[in-house]
Amino acid sequence: MPSTNRVHTMSRMMRPVWGLALAGVVGAMLVGCSAEEAICEDGEYTVMSVGGTGGACVSNGEEPPKGYVRYPKGKVPEHVDDKWDVYWDTHTVDKNGDIVDAPAF
Repeated sequence: MPSTNRVHTMSRMMRPVWGLALAGVVGAMLVGCSAEEAICEDGEYTVMSVGGTGGACVSNGEEPPKGYVRYPKGKVPEHVDDKWDVYWDTHTVDKNGDIVDAPAF
């Protein structure tokens, strides 16, 4: 019978450990599911390269650098792998501002 008492004591001692482990897993899941990685930091906007699939972040209030343009209105990627981020992996704008298929590299 002493072994049963010892098992009971061990299971009671392990409860806080299991509780902490469960809380950690749940916390990690919540953070992982709700956090989206922004393309640019606060105070910046994203621009795309003309004729390619590259991009950059520009401080608000500044114009895009040479060779870059603003994304077309309504087609701006905001988070990594969002709808528009994926779209612009295979599309670009040409020197006339028309949306075209991106060149194969």
